[in-house]
Amino acid sequence: MEMKISFEGKKKVNAEFNGQIISTDQPLQAGGDGTAPAPFTLFLASIGTCAGIYVKSFCEQRNIPTEKITISQKMNYNYKTRLIDHIELKVHLPMDFPEKYKSAIINAVNLCAVKEHLKNPPVIETVTEMDA
Repeated sequence: MEMKISFEGKKKVNAEFNGQIISTDQPLQAGGDGTAPAPFTLFLASIGTCAGIYVKSFCEQRNIPTEKITISQKMNYNYKTRLIDHIELKVHLPMDFPEKYKSAIINAVNLCAVKEHLKNPPVIETVTEMDA
């Protein structure tokens, strides 16, 4: 697997992976144009959207409609460490959601690949290479 990162201008940085371009930018107050999410915003969104795909798949396998299901994600920023130190994912279910699946939906969310990678982070190595 390989992803190519390129620079478009000002604070825009793009990632190309599997033929798709993921655009990022910085907000105006950080010197960007605010035309795309910041990389850290995408990181945070990857947690909630990953949980969402597991909820969607779980429900689709059981013919449970997902139109009225949402997930809210709250993040706590620790000003001492300058890091997010707590993330809460709350699955909002409609009143007619089957009672017998309420704990199973939490189990489905906990299978999220992004969450699993945060529990067991990969080694990240940085090197340089001179290209001709």
